[in-house]
Amino acid sequence: MKFDVCLEMVFTDLAPEERVSKIAAAGFDCVELWFHDATFDGSTCSTALAKDPGAIRQACTASRVTVNNMVVNAPDGSFGGSPVDPNDHGKYVERLHEVIEYSRRIDCRAAITCTGNVVAGASRSVMRASAEKAFSRAAEIAEKEGYSLFLEPLNTRVDHAGYFLDSSREAAEIVRAIGSPSFKLLYDVYHMRVMECDVIRDVEGDASVIGHFHAAGVPGRHELDGGVLDYVAVIRAIKSSGYAGAFGLEYSPAIADHSASLASMRAYLSRAVQAA
Repeated sequence: MKFDVCLEMVFTDLAPEERVSKIAAAGFDCVELWFHDATFDGSTCSTALAKDPGAIRQACTASRVTVNNMVVNAPDGSFGGSPVDPNDHGKYVERLHEVIEYSRRIDCRAAITCTGNVVAGASRSVMRASAEKAFSRAAEIAEKEGYSLFLEPLNTRVDHAGYFLDSSREAAEIVRAIGSPSFKLLYDVYHMRVMECDVIRDVEGDASVIGHFHAAGVPGRHELDGGVLDYVAVIRAIKSSGYAGAFGLEYSPAIADHSASLASMRAYLSRAVQAA
């Protein structure tokens, strides 16, 4: 099983390209990132920390690291617009083209996409229809470009109040409605467990439409080996499903030494895979 690390949530005092090298030194050969024109600094996504594609590509080459995916638009639509809002469709499509072009420069072939927050005064059926229209167009573009998009449901209990899509079941319905090989579900084990979902049931039931996984410990979104989640059981279910993509670590280390935290997670995941 391939593991990647989201560089946004670790080594937040360093430039993004320096984080790549640190992640590689901890034993990982794959990363993912959020926005090309901003970087998470531990408190906010700062546009003062835009990612230089040349620096990212150079760091990846030097460390023999690949980039699994990045992000098209912010959960709340502040970057790239909200597909649930018809007024944002033009902005969203423009952003998608921009992200695909940036991806080429860092040898990345996939991105996460979000729905945006609930639109005041609009019904869920209207917002869902708007999202499906935007995602259908996005999937057409992705197919032509040989690109993949992963739709992410998020938890609205702790981290993303107001977000439209907080159900993996509804997300899977949308993915099936789009019906494109370039448009899949991102199953975030942390977010869905916070929503009190049956993670194992979800993984087994929606295996055919899952294109990527995220993981963190519950509660707290820290290291995977703390909290209520049994990641051995989760990884066993993922392996049994035949999933062949990456399993992304998107967690905020509780261990002050992020290198030590990542090394610990690498060892933990190796044991989990063997136990599964």
